[in-house]
Amino acid sequence: MNPEIANQLLELNYQFYQSFAESFAATRQRLQPGVQRVLQTVATEARVLDLGCGSGEVARQLGRDGFQGSYVGLDFSAGLLAEAQDGAPDFARFRQADLAAADWDAGLDADGYDVILAFAVMHHLPGEALRLAFLGKVGALLAPGGRFIHSNWQFMSSERLRSRRQPWARAGLDEADVDPGDYLLDWRRDGEGLRYVHQYGEEELAGLAAQRGFKVVETFYSDGEGGKLGLYGVWEGA
Repeated sequence: MNPEIANQLLELNYQFYQSFAESFAATRQRLQPGVQRVLQTVATEARVLDLGCGSGEVARQLGRDGFQGSYVGLDFSAGLLAEAQDGAPDFARFRQADLAAADWDAGLDADGYDVILAFAVMHHLPGEALRLAFLGKVGALLAPGGRFIHSNWQFMSSERLRSRRQPWARAGLDEADVDPGDYLLDWRRDGEGLRYVHQYGEEELAGLAAQRGFKVVETFYSDGEGGKLGLYGVWEGA
């Protein structure tokens, strides 16, 4: 993907989450079944890094589960981070960071993390170059034996969500500008907005894992209509 197009798609999402942070957070107050399943595997004393932590519900759930380790949540949205700070457990620390930036990992624990989470994050990263750069940093941040656990939205599995697709012309782009699996979706709560989203398949994710030296430990579907709206991956670092 042309870097200028990738930046345009990133800017589209920046504007969306700045404009709709409050209404978006209101739709994310209950964790998906797949996320709940994953969190049950996190050791009580683990060092956890939550990428794209949003409104902080993962940290609150870990607190309810008796978690006593360390937790750092990163998100680029100041509005969502404000929501995350409200009622956050004592072990949780939050910071603003843009996961598409070259320096998003600056200042993080050099000793690494036992678990790195990225729920509904990677589908907002446009282009393979950016995805590989992101995964390279994730791999470097994992402690020996650590695991990267992520979910990716499978919106094309839902007739209702498929109907939210919009023509690229609404974002000033053409179909030829974007990659296969890229879509423009609308938002209709507290106003109308547009988001860039990429739908991954198992084969594409496995290819990314291989290029960055991850071992795919588990892949499963969960959430929403028919339990197929989230594609989860549990990867082990090199």
